[in-house]
Amino acid sequence: MSSSATSGAEVFHRLLSQLDSPVVIVTCAVDGERTGCLVGFATQCSIHPPRHLVCISRTNHTYELAMRADVLAVHLLDRDDLAVARVFGELTGDEVDKLALVGWHDGPDGVPVLDGAAGWFAGRVVDRVDLGDHTGLVLDPFDGEQRRPVTRQLGFQAVKNLNPGHAP
Repeated sequence: MSSSATSGAEVFHRLLSQLDSPVVIVTCAVDGERTGCLVGFATQCSIHPPRHLVCISRTNHTYELAMRADVLAVHLLDRDDLAVARVFGELTGDEVDKLALVGWHDGPDGVPVLDGAAGWFAGRVVDRVDLGDHTGLVLDPFDGEQRRPVTRQLGFQAVKNLNPGHAP
């Protein structure tokens, strides 16, 4: 039994902070503006039809643009991608053009595709779900590329000490 000094939320956070959930970079483009951010909450959420859920923090610079975007690109990362994860996790688009610091090209529907990521897919936004301090965007994947096998995924444990561009 847990004591009254330890709440269920504290136990939940302590347990989940030990996991090494994958992190991804999400990019989007709307009306000539482009941006992206490091995302710690992302997962496949359906097999048939294929669907992927990415959750964007309401405090993140990318949030407002993602809420208007029809398409997002999700970049899968391995441990060789830690430097690009730092750019998208530690800097804020309020102050810095993160895309000016990395190689990228226009992808489907003009969404930025990062040149160095292990792989990526683009998905059309089919739903947005209020999830508390994040909004979940459900994506219908329609394009993508695997550049190298993700045998050593970049996970939460490798980025948990980054100084976020915005407070969580």
